[in-house]
Amino acid sequence: RASLNQQIIKQMRLRAGAENLLKASSNNKVKEMVLLELSYCNSNLQLLMGQLEGLNSSVEVYQSSQETANIPLIALGLKETKEVDFSAPFKDYILEHYNEDGRNYEEEIADLMDLRQACRTPSRNEEGLELLAKYFSHLPLIENRFFSPSRQTGIFFTWYDSFTGVPVCQQNLSLEKASVLFNMAALYSQIGTRCDRQTMGGLEEAISSFQKAAGTLHYLKETFTHTPSYDMSPAMLTMLIRMMIAQAQECIFERTALPGIRNDFFTLLKMAQEAAKVSEIYDHVHQYMIQTPIKDNVPLFWSTMAQVKTNHYRAVAHYFVSSALLDHQLGARDDEDQQEKSLSQVYDHIPEGRSALDILRKERNESKAHIRRAILCHEEALRVYSLCLHLNKLEALQDILRASLQRSVEKSSEDNNEDEFTDYMEAPDIISKTEHKAEMDIAVTTKVKVIDFFQRLGPLSVFSAKQQWTEPRTIHVSPEDRDLGFTLKGEPPVQVVSLDPLCAAAAEGLKEGDYIIAVGDTACKWMGVGDVMRLLKDVDEQGIDIQVVSMMDSNSAMPTKSATFCGNLPKTYSMICLAHDETEKHPKTNKVSKKSSFLSWGIKNKLKSVSTLSLPTADQSGSLPWNKPCPSFPSSSSYNNDSLQKLKT
Repeated sequence: RASLNQQIIKQMRLRAGAENLLKASSNNKVKEMVLLELSYCNSNLQLLMGQLEGLNSSVEVYQSSQETANIPLIALGLKETKEVDFSAPFKDYILEHYNEDGRNYEEEIADLMDLRQACRTPSRNEEGLELLAKYFSHLPLIENRFFSPSRQTGIFFTWYDSFTGVPVCQQNLSLEKASVLFNMAALYSQIGTRCDRQTMGGLEEAISSFQKAAGTLHYLKETFTHTPSYDMSPAMLTMLIRMMIAQAQECIFERTALPGIRNDFFTLLKMAQEAAKVSEIYDHVHQYMIQTPIKDNVPLFWSTMAQVKTNHYRAVAHYFVSSALLDHQLGARDDEDQQEKSLSQVYDHIPEGRSALDILRKERNESKAHIRRAILCHEEALRVYSLCLHLNKLEALQDILRASLQRSVEKSSEDNNEDEFTDYMEAPDIISKTEHKAEMDIAVTTKVKVIDFFQRLGPLSVFSAKQQWTEPRTIHVSPEDRDLGFTLKGEPPVQVVSLDPLCAAAAEGLKEGDYIIAVGDTACKWMGVGDVMRLLKDVDEQGIDIQVVSMMDSNSAMPTKSATFCGNLPKTYSMICLAHDETEKHPKTNKVSKKSSFLSWGIKNKLKSVSTLSLPTADQSGSLPWNKPCPSFPSSSSYNNDSLQKLKT
């Protein structure tokens, strides 16, 4: 998959260059050569897209090795990403923002990079899920530490679309978080397909995995609503959620049938409705897959498989109803009312002039109608199966479809005493019903408690990328009559309060609200008031040096504009970064306060702003407050004359 993604982006760059050359050139021969190159690039892209579709259609890779008697299930492929080097940007940021030597954090940065690298190839088990969940839980901590709303770190996160191979690149962590969640859902789906569905434990694990995959995708859809990658667009995620739920419902049906289906009238009707439920959900999935723009990017294998399962389970439902009517004729000892009630709940409608009791008493004709419809549905499933090249490689699926058709044909031939000219009515549709409905399940692993890699920088509530401080200052404090002249408060780190302005510490430059980050050689960013007071308690008359920082006023800065690169394939879901017009939203904050300059001190009010300088700007309209024309600066002679006049007055 990684190799295909690299080849796709190479061809896309070649195509983009050829298109630019075609627009710029006026030479006919050059245009002919460029058009030839464009056709070559487009054909290569089509071939690469076909290979990527084949990769997404290779479901046999994810199936259990013991899986030969069950219909294969579909697993999502993991999104690919490029390596990211945090080393240099984080070291620089620690030095500039936290005023610490970034080289002291090389081990923490290496651990973070190793964790991200391991997340690119997780194992298909609980350990792989825990690995992804651990990295996902670290991302908010990393974001608060290093990703300031007013400054770019220069780190680019690149992820490839799992369906089209188109790369998407962003500088913020939103794409990173969304892609990790997508891979967690994909891993759940892969675990579900690898379960041994011939055992009850394997089916329980498969149901749980598919429900957690659906829940993770739903969480991704609700949390990250503007992800620029098409495979994580709302429409695509909705389809993937429905597909995961459908596969979970299919496993629920298999769990019900695994112990064996009792040849009982009520049991057969119950299994018919269970099968109809699976068919109904897959029909909804198929209808969603063939809608634009989903159908342009979903592999044909997926939509064909959904259509095959729709017909197959519909046929199974009609087979069970036929067996219930044919094998269990209404006898004198049977509960006629109970059977009539159960049968009436199976049909969505009963033809006029008929009743459920009539069907029970004339079971042969109804049974034949149902078995004929079962045969038709089985034949349709086989026909659709033959139309997809990738489906033809699944011999186990073909064997299951043919065996199901043969079973229905044998059931139809059990009673050949009917008149060949008998006019059978068409079997009515079966109402879908299930005792255990598949539901989305939010995985607990998305909320894993982790230890911050960079906790030595201090408590995140204070020492984060959003806050600004002064450089650390060294203050020498010495007790006067066992009094330092200030008190402390707060959780780590502690703050200076009730500062005596006449004490020695105040004279050294200590201010109220300062945070104490070190006492002597002891770092105390994580110490409470009691611990810091114990360090200061035993200070002798010579005193001790403490290090403090002051919080700076962080004015509301311009939101960071995240540049998003996305390949120029047609119909690619992308996000448009809208320009932020600060003037309209906060007109007052943009006004430049006009202070009196030193040179204009004492001049009349109309000349108070003569020393105000304006930075050059592209706005020539003068609409911005700092672009309005300023009065001309007075000459020195006029200034002197005016000043002398005032002095005389």
